[in-house]
Amino acid sequence: MVESSASLDGTYASLAHPVRRAMLHRLRHGEARVTELAGPFEISLAAASKHIGQLERAGLVRRRVAGRDHWISIAPARLGEAAGWLAAYRAFWARRLDALEALVTEPTDG
Repeated sequence: MVESSASLDGTYASLAHPVRRAMLHRLRHGEARVTELAGPFEISLAAASKHIGQLERAGLVRRRVAGRDHWISIAPARLGEAAGWLAAYRAFWARRLDALEALVTEPTDG
């Protein structure tokens, strides 16, 4: 059975773009204005806003409006869901790597 969830799909789709990943990385240090998030990239403010909108739709960020400033902050719950989904596969690979290590370090005759 293939596991599927709209929120998980949205999370991974949002994380697929390097600009959005970089924006999330910046938000780890605290909230930022939209213009601050757009600053490091050679993209228009409109393009940055579209990336932020994608992150909002995926539930990865929250927006707070104060006057003319739009402040963006990280919403980590969906990232936790994605990490939880990956954890099952991490355990699978850990078992495989342990088996490989045992095979490689096994003494040989001769």
